Amino acid sequence: MSGRLTTHVLDLAKGMPVKGLKIDLWKLEPERSFIKSVNTNSDGRVDSPLLNDNQLTTGEYELLFYVADYFRSQGVDVPELPFLDKVPLRFGVADPDSHYHVPLLVAPGGYSTYRGS
Repeated sequence: MSGRLTTHVLDLAKGMPVKGLKIDLWKLEPERSFIKSVNTNSDGRVDSPLLNDNQLTTGEYELLFYVADYFRSQGVDVPELPFLDKVPLRFGVADPDSHYHVPLLVAPGGYSTYRGS
């Protein structure tokens, strides 16, 4: 069995999936290293797993969500220095054979996450 990493982003203010949101993926150990940038599709998901098969290894990761850019693209009046600009979510992978689903629920003034299925 192979593990995988996926995400899903929902706009709580609109009650809809977030389309076109940039996300950076980093591995934080043994040293911080950039893995890739992706954009969400019309369903608020990425077209394929962020990591799968042997790409997902034990360790700490970070997903960096560019939420201010998204809200600006939607016509939301976001100040030059926004309350939320880029939202970092750090999480650990203890079992690389498991599915790690990291959703983000976001609005201009706050966000929430959980380990999904």
